[in-house]
This record gives sequence, structure tokens and C-alpha cells, in this order.
Amino acid sequence: MSRAFTAGRGPLLQRIRTRCDHAVAHQAIRARFDVTLNREDIMTFKAVSDSFKDGDYLGKDHVLSADFGFGCAGGNRSPHLRWSGAPEGTKSFAVTCYDPDAPTGSGFWHWVVINIPVSVTELTLDAGNPKSGKLPKGALQTRTDFGAAGYGGPCPPEGDHPHRYFFTVYAVGGDINANADTSAAVIGFQLHFNTLAKSAVMGLFKR
Repeated sequence: MSRAFTAGRGPLLQRIRTRCDHAVAHQAIRARFDVTLNREDIMTFKAVSDSFKDGDYLGKDHVLSADFGFGCAGGNRSPHLRWSGAPEGTKSFAVTCYDPDAPTGSGFWHWVVINIPVSVTELTLDAGNPKSGKLPKGALQTRTDFGAAGYGGPCPPEGDHPHRYFFTVYAVGGDINANADTSAAVIGFQLHFNTLAKSAVMGLFKR
């Protein structure tokens, strides 16, 4: 290697490093901007309920009915849910009710609804009852941990601490491939990769 080439390596390497630093900085700024957009989408999208306030105890009307055989005697009516602020690119909505405190090692899925049309912004009281006819056209209820599709209300073990029931609404940007017998875990897996934003309202219940 010649001395002249060796001497010129310093400025050349410095220019390369500078360009690389600028490229990395640009990517970092862009990534931060993208994260900000996602955070804004998440902050804008909001779910509420006319049936209960976030953090309140769920009324007996929403508790599991006696015919399930778990020892509760509620009305088993799914609560009203309403949402707003869906991000651009939303193709459909999904709704789940999940109890992370159930003593199963994996929580308990009480309600799963997918393919709610993007034009829909609420589910009325008792929409989770397959016999009510209140579910929006095109929406699909899938299998819960009770073993069938449709809403199943809270009924934790008697004497246990208050359980949390998260009613989550998802703004979905992709396709969810499922039928009425698809498990909640499989639905959850697909939602993980297709959710643009989500919002939850949490109810409590104990026996």
C-alpha cells in the first residue's frame, strides 16, 4: 500500500463515518416519528361502556347465569360497549372479555367477537347472546373458554379476591381467519399481529 493512499485514508474514513452517522440519525428520527404516530393512534382510540364505569364492579345483570352450573345466578347479558377514534387503515373491529385472575394458569376468555364491520361503533346490551339477534351483521362470535361461542359472564371462585374483567376493543388492520369454533388463543395470536390500536374498559367482580 502506498504512503499517499495510506495518508488519504483518514479523511475518507471520516467522510464515510459522517455519512453513516447521518443515515443512522435519520433512521432514528423516522422511527421515533413512527412510534409517535402509533402512540397518537392508541391515545385517540377509546372504548367506554354505558353499563359500567372503568374500574367499577359489574352488576348482576352481566354475571354468569345459573344454567352454566358454576354457582352464579346472574343475567349473563354482555355489557354495552362503544368506541371512537379508530386509526386510518382500520378494516374491522374485534372485542374480547378476559379475566387474567382466573386460577387456570392462563386466565379465562369470557367473550370473543371478530369481524365487526368498520362502520359499527358500538355493541348494544346483550349483543353477546347468540339468541338476541343484536350482533351486527357480518360479526362473528368465536369459542370462549366455556367451550362455545357467545358471552359468558363472570363467576370467580367463591371467597376469592376481586377478579378483573377487561373488555377490550381492537381496531384491526388485517384479516382474521377463523370460524365459530376457533379458540380464543388462536384469535389472540392473529390479533397480536393485526391490531392497529386497542382500548379496554375494566370491570370487577367477586363472590
